[in-house]
Amino acid sequence: MSSIIASVVTKTVTASASASPSSILRATPQGGILEGADPSKYDPKNPIFLFIIQAGIIIIFCRLLHYPLSRLRQPRVIAEVLGGIILGPSVMMRIPGFENAIFPAAAMPTLNLVANLGLVLFLFLVGLEVNMRMFLSNWRVALSVGLAGMILPFALGCSIARGLYNEFHNDPGTVPIKFGVYMLFIGTALSITAFPVLCRILTELKLLGTPVGVTVLAAGVGNDVTGWILLALCVALVNNGSGLTALYVLLVCIGWIVFLVYAIRPPFLWLLRRTGSIQNGPTQGMVALTLLMVLTSAWFTGIIGIHPIFGAFLVGLICPHDGGFAIKLTEKVEDLVSVIFLPLYFALSGLSTNLGLLNDGITWAYVIGVIAVAFSGKIIGGTLAARANKLVWRESFTIGVLMSCKGLVELIVLNIGLQAKILSTRTFTIFVVMALVTTVSTTPLTLSLYPLWYQKKLDSWKRGEIDWDGNPMMPGEGGDESTPEHSIEKLQSTQVRRLLVYLRLDSLPSLFTFIALLGGDRAANATKVHRSKIELGTVPETEVPSTDSPSALTSKRPLEVHGVRILELTERTSSVMKSSEVDDYTYRDPVVNAFRTFAQLNNVAVSGGVSIVPEGSYAETLTSKASDNFSDLVLIPWTDPHNTVDVDSTIDSLSGGTQDAFIQKTLEMATCNTAVFINRGFGGSAPVESRTLTRTLSGISLRSRREAPIPPVVDRSHHVYFPFFGGVDDRVALRFVLQLAQNSNVTATIIHFNMPIQLGINKEADVITEPARGVPGPSSSGHLTISGRVDTETLYAEAGQDAALIHTLRDTLPATLSNRVVFVDVATTTPIADCLHHARQEVGQSPKNAGDLIVVGRGRHSRMAETLEQASNAETKKTLGAVADTLISGGVRASVLVIQAGGRGLGA
Repeated sequence: MSSIIASVVTKTVTASASASPSSILRATPQGGILEGADPSKYDPKNPIFLFIIQAGIIIIFCRLLHYPLSRLRQPRVIAEVLGGIILGPSVMMRIPGFENAIFPAAAMPTLNLVANLGLVLFLFLVGLEVNMRMFLSNWRVALSVGLAGMILPFALGCSIARGLYNEFHNDPGTVPIKFGVYMLFIGTALSITAFPVLCRILTELKLLGTPVGVTVLAAGVGNDVTGWILLALCVALVNNGSGLTALYVLLVCIGWIVFLVYAIRPPFLWLLRRTGSIQNGPTQGMVALTLLMVLTSAWFTGIIGIHPIFGAFLVGLICPHDGGFAIKLTEKVEDLVSVIFLPLYFALSGLSTNLGLLNDGITWAYVIGVIAVAFSGKIIGGTLAARANKLVWRESFTIGVLMSCKGLVELIVLNIGLQAKILSTRTFTIFVVMALVTTVSTTPLTLSLYPLWYQKKLDSWKRGEIDWDGNPMMPGEGGDESTPEHSIEKLQSTQVRRLLVYLRLDSLPSLFTFIALLGGDRAANATKVHRSKIELGTVPETEVPSTDSPSALTSKRPLEVHGVRILELTERTSSVMKSSEVDDYTYRDPVVNAFRTFAQLNNVAVSGGVSIVPEGSYAETLTSKASDNFSDLVLIPWTDPHNTVDVDSTIDSLSGGTQDAFIQKTLEMATCNTAVFINRGFGGSAPVESRTLTRTLSGISLRSRREAPIPPVVDRSHHVYFPFFGGVDDRVALRFVLQLAQNSNVTATIIHFNMPIQLGINKEADVITEPARGVPGPSSSGHLTISGRVDTETLYAEAGQDAALIHTLRDTLPATLSNRVVFVDVATTTPIADCLHHARQEVGQSPKNAGDLIVVGRGRHSRMAETLEQASNAETKKTLGAVADTLISGGVRASVLVIQAGGRGLGA
């Protein structure tokens, strides 16, 4: 034995010694391109380099395509599929060498693996997005519209499947299957609705709160779940040779669903509550556990003969929506899936699409036929079912059009059919064209069938305010607005009784103080006595009723405030989920809850809500809310560009340029009085300056320095300075200042700046241009502009009207205000300079009070032609007016409120 071992060793050493140096194996070069390696060449041992090139090309190409398509309000999936088609054999792969260099056949399994992993995660997100409570709360209309929207397209699909089967089932790349299975797949492909794309379209078109949106969303949930079940049945029949085996597969799948719902979900919910993941968002451990459940369920449904995406979808369905858990979990996963994984998957769909195969008349006839079946089945079925649920015809047609949206879910179904070899490449291409046409057509058809003006008309008609021709049924109708007493009060009273506030987290403290002032003085409550003592004691007949009784507290009509928090609708799935669950989100929102609680404790009737809309619709949303709530004043906080403070939580704040555009658009569209509030320490909350590290003898670091507690505001007084120049905006602002002064903590100085009439006409061609605010018209986007030369008679008339108003209010000032409100007349030829001079004298004189306020009108004044060089911020001047811009940039130590008249205020 030892001799054999010695012989083998001797031969090995001899062979090694005799080998030439060139035959010795060398390690793989580590210098990469520095040693001449080609990074685009596919290496099975190291495929990451070519994968990065492929992913980079696909992501960049799809992003570039999406930019122009997004202007046409098309979903991202359209750009991703079109990008794949352009990169595929239809266009780019016709270039010699392109396919072998970028998408070689050997490298496609790696790309396909990553794309399918992303697909599994995406179907999990789709399951999270499906809220079964929406279906259950509207089950009757959801069931009828959903079933009708599936049965008719399924029947029509089965009809056209016969021709497709006879014409294309023998194409290369398919396996022999029975017509029944083929018919089931074609019927499923034509009856399914793209729920995720549908949610986004409804959100962008602001239809979620309408009967159309509620019906489509509820029906889409049932349609989505039913479609995936039919697809699972179809795949089970294809993957199994006998019907008995397919039956066993379906029974095992049903058992798995029951296992997930009754064995997995209860302990999963217990763990979520135990770790606080429902209240505070999922912990990292719970995210890991959830993703393990997703992969396990996908693995199980895959090995039993059903596609893995079905298992991922089931785990998404069992996740709770309580406390916003589903939304917060989606936020953890969605960006990686939507930015990297999904573009790869849908680009692969495009790479598998070959438009060159649509090369004869019969093929194009089937393209047109499939598109016609897809449209007619969904539209007719959905329309008739919606009409049966007592919706008007135009609403019903809109529901049918929305239900015809195919989108990315259709492409997933088609890819599964291609992988299972049910569809050939030619048939796959036919259905991809159908999916693109139906998805692209959904938004423009919906806008044409259900425009905004029709929604408003239909809403008024359903409330009984107008007849079908648009004629008002009863003037002044609408709840308590129609009573004669309220009508007289509405005409005579100019005080703010209904206030709409744009809520922002960084402006809450100052808004609280402002609303408390408008709410008036709180009644002094008597010392409380335990109710058992009151019951035991005797009350004399002559005793005056307690001031803290409910009748005494509610005798005076309180200020009504509606707070609106507007969040941006982004491309993320979680943003769409928030919009579809906006009622629950409003209930949990900390800003709305804090606002609601404060207002209730300060003699204010309050309501609040959250709106999630695209950034370009902020102004339209605010003005529509003001109109719906019959608001007298809209209050918009402004982030001072000269004194910005970084706050980590201000996710709803706007950048400087965006803020200017938003406020300018809001002021142009305003139908009631509108005020912009620039906070500078109002309420005693001065802007916080960032701490700096100062070098001292003790060497205390910034981190170890303790912040001293802020003492309470002892002096709760406010001083208001109002420069009156004349004009409709100033007249509204004057009455508002007097309303503020009704609070006992407020003193006010009102300075009437008298300017010579010649100051306004010293130019030969002095033309005044003013937007006609608050005038309704057929188009909400435009505004009327009135231009004309201002003559001396007009200027004298306006000056007389202004002087008469201010003198009347001064002479009729109640005794309770006479000690706290001072009127001053100042003659001037430099009004803005004098205004700034008096402001510095009036405000900031009591640095320990609760903050001073300057109120100004926004509009141009026909008798004030002066401009100052220091008002250099052109954008702020355009937004807030020259006077406000001068006060803001002039270093005045006070907050500024800029008021623009609108609606009823134009007649002030």
